[in-house]
Amino acid sequence: MKIENTKVQMRKGILEFCVLHVISRGEVYVSDLIEELKKAKMVVVEGTLYPLLTRLKNGGLLEYKWIESSSGPPRKYYVLTEAGTKALEELAVTWKELQDSTNHIINDKA
Repeated sequence: MKIENTKVQMRKGILEFCVLHVISRGEVYVSDLIEELKKAKMVVVEGTLYPLLTRLKNGGLLEYKWIESSSGPPRKYYVLTEAGTKALEELAVTWKELQDSTNHIINDKA
């Protein structure tokens, strides 16, 4: 078994949650989103992120708007919808439950 594959799968499993969380703070441009994820050591590339954003948009969790840029063409900024906010709240509860369960197993001295 290659441990690297397991690490990649763990990151993929929480990427959607992290993306929704970053976008929940306000309008987000894709390059800013990528930069924030990379700062958090969530290695992500545009080829992974764009399909995820499209899936979230098609699922009604995100919407975008075009904003004129002084340095080039208009930019697409993503925001959460009401459904996206609700989904993020549900995911936050699940994340907390997973953290608690995992910590219980890891720290159990039985």
